[in-house]
Amino acid sequence: MEIVEAMRECDDRRLKTKYNNAVFVIQRALALYSVEELAFSFNGGKDSTVLLHLLRAGYFLHKSGKESRHGGPTGNESKFPIRTIYFESPSAFPEINSFTYELARTYNLLLDIIRQDFKSGLEGLLKANPVRAIFLGVRIGDPTAVGQEQFTPSSPGWPPFMRVNPILDWSYRDVWAFLLKCKVVYCALYDQGYTSIGSIYDTVPNSLLCVTNPSVGKDEYRPAYLLSDGRLERAGRVKKLAHRGNVSSSNGMACVEVHRHCIPTASIIAVGDQILSGTSEDAIGSALCKKLHSVGWSVTQLDVVRNDIDSVAEAVDIKKSRHDMVFIYGGVGPLHSDVTLAGVAKALGVRLAPDEEFEEYLRHIIHSGGTGDRNEMAQLPEGITELLHHENLTVPLMKCENVLILTATNLSELDKEWNSLLELSASGGVLTLAEPFVSKSLTTTLSDVEAAQPLSSLGMAFPDLYIGCHRKSRTGPLIITVEGKDQARVQSAVEALTKKFQAVAF
Repeated sequence: MEIVEAMRECDDRRLKTKYNNAVFVIQRALALYSVEELAFSFNGGKDSTVLLHLLRAGYFLHKSGKESRHGGPTGNESKFPIRTIYFESPSAFPEINSFTYELARTYNLLLDIIRQDFKSGLEGLLKANPVRAIFLGVRIGDPTAVGQEQFTPSSPGWPPFMRVNPILDWSYRDVWAFLLKCKVVYCALYDQGYTSIGSIYDTVPNSLLCVTNPSVGKDEYRPAYLLSDGRLERAGRVKKLAHRGNVSSSNGMACVEVHRHCIPTASIIAVGDQILSGTSEDAIGSALCKKLHSVGWSVTQLDVVRNDIDSVAEAVDIKKSRHDMVFIYGGVGPLHSDVTLAGVAKALGVRLAPDEEFEEYLRHIIHSGGTGDRNEMAQLPEGITELLHHENLTVPLMKCENVLILTATNLSELDKEWNSLLELSASGGVLTLAEPFVSKSLTTTLSDVEAAQPLSSLGMAFPDLYIGCHRKSRTGPLIITVEGKDQARVQSAVEALTKKFQAVAF
């Protein structure tokens, strides 16, 4: 069988592992269900084309194993008895339709063409046939992949069947490595620059594959398998741009939707046993407080927790519902003590799962000379992780709901991540940049006893302002700070305070 032979001769260890794992899932399904109880959902795309040939190989190996155990003849490769369902849509590319029908003829597929929406079509299929499980070409990163395992029951409200996902952990690179290694035919659109195919209304060639042909003076597109960065696979999907607020300026920084007098709150979590033992000093926490304060945010807590999944999860769980944003750093990486992502996932009620987009980043960083399991290193909280790309960042920032994960380990790296975050916020509203604080400081030789009652009264009269005081040393002067978002209110509070004492007191 040509697929089995091609993979037997394959020297790509990663691809061979993915192939063996996928075939194992297929053979497991064939052991659990009869052929009549199985179906394969095909849509003409590259992923389902890969799955078709994996199913052919898996069925061949399953059939050959059974016949050899019983001393019978080897299986007939030309027959593929698993029911194949194709949802034909008026919005599908003609090339997808023609490719599907040609493939059905080539491999003698038992093709059921359904001209209904997916849910209605499945209901009709399951009523008319004893189908109990359906093979799907879903990969991690697909919109429908959230929460799925290799064997996952259908969602509530859908017809009951088992979803079988043999290529759930395959990346864009894995898909093309398989198709090219096995030399199988795929839809011609992929040779015209399309990298992810939806409908004729939401799909265009990927501009990253566009090149200018000087001999004819026009743009052409390279094949999809030449896309070097698989995380940009869906760049050819047309998206409706959301309405964005006007861009204005504050403190020399561009920001989106500046909210007057709004004080968003943040909590900062540092993860590190070394900080708690005194081995390392945490300079990042105080620097991050200053940066957040400069864009109008109020940091209400700065905590340090152990390198322990439960400790991280507990801290995140408490703070995410009490603050507009939680910033967490430390404990991000491949080491045994790097538990931050697992803790965030636990707090948000999801699992860690391989993220193809992040895996591509790691592939570019580590290259072939790296060590470690890159797939393990690329595990992120499933379905809720937004990777925030910036040209100045080697590794993207990670945002899970209102939890922002920083990878900085020193002040220089923090500066780079912060500046990138500000630029991303200017164009995409990642972080709401509020009206900056207005602050006035007064220095006095008054004793704490003399200042206590007037400051308490001032706080009651101006509850919208922050009124703080401190001394740099026990015998040094008292420094009083009045801070808020309204300059007139701050000035009024300062004037009210100075009226309570002689002018020489400040």
